[in-house]
Amino acid sequence: MANAPIRLLIAASGTGGHLFPAIALAEKLPDYQIEWLGVPNRLETQLVPKEYPLNTIAVEGFQQGFGLSSIRILAKLAGSIIEVRRILKQGNFQGVFTTGGYIAGPAVIAARSLGLPVVFHESNALPGKVTRFFGPWCSAVALGFEVAAKYLPRAKNVCVGTPVRAQFLDGAIHSPLDLAIPDGVPLIVVFGGSQGAVAVNKLVRESAKAWFGAGAYVVHLTGDRDPEADSLKHPQYIALPFYNNMAALLQRATLAISRSGAGSLTELAVCGTPAILIPYPFAAEDHQSYNADVFTKAGAALTLKQSELTAQVLQSNVLNLLQSPQELAKMGENAHAIAVPDSAEKLAQLVREVVET
Repeated sequence: MANAPIRLLIAASGTGGHLFPAIALAEKLPDYQIEWLGVPNRLETQLVPKEYPLNTIAVEGFQQGFGLSSIRILAKLAGSIIEVRRILKQGNFQGVFTTGGYIAGPAVIAARSLGLPVVFHESNALPGKVTRFFGPWCSAVALGFEVAAKYLPRAKNVCVGTPVRAQFLDGAIHSPLDLAIPDGVPLIVVFGGSQGAVAVNKLVRESAKAWFGAGAYVVHLTGDRDPEADSLKHPQYIALPFYNNMAALLQRATLAISRSGAGSLTELAVCGTPAILIPYPFAAEDHQSYNADVFTKAGAALTLKQSELTAQVLQSNVLNLLQSPQELAKMGENAHAIAVPDSAEKLAQLVREVVET
């Protein structure tokens, strides 16, 4: 069985930010036999391609403080480590890849207890607590942003960027939009990541009339949690809960208004889309602000704090940029400069080096 394919377990769960980079990696390892590790009733049950068998375990994160619920969570963690060890041994896996989150703990502990190599991908500029704790245990930590290395002094860090979905790298990025937007008009694209952003949605609806007056069209991806998503009607305004062809949409956009999750920023960079970033203020350890700071310092985006933001401030910042095409062009160039379009290839090469040696 000398030519038997390498078997890799991918532990990625919960959000698009964790799942999309892992799926992009899997697509770059066609000669590997890959299985998935996730949690029941999370996004992976919908997004993970059918060719990757999905194993699920019961695990959850710790909340603030320590009490009876923490004891229950610890018991679940112990049980999940035992279950992952069983999966790894029965499946004769030769390595583990994880993108962090709750699922990473049992995956890393189980793998290392069996002497298996682990590659951990951290997409944020400020690594999460799980990454900071388990990073030194791993064979390598792949970073989305170079600045993250200073928070992981004991880990073996390799900066590879963050992989994006295939649609951002193939012909789809130049495909026409199936939306009623005239050629040549300014287009503002608003999106809040995979979960939407109700607070941003409200500010956008209050600001949009001034943008319409400037000739702009607005495509507003509201998510599915906004009860007022259909409250604004205007011929230059298109509200959708989601839109599948994000690559073509961001390529066409004059300006984006976005949260600053690592996945969204990666897509903005690959498309060279100038942006106004509004970091989600309740993200763990305010990590979205650290992500946005990378883009602001590079001149690729303008960052506005939600706590200080009014409709008037958002309205005027957008109008100022729409009236400054040279500044928008420079922001787009700077965004492109941050992009790592071959990130998935670099990450796959790192996985091969770690698992096959």
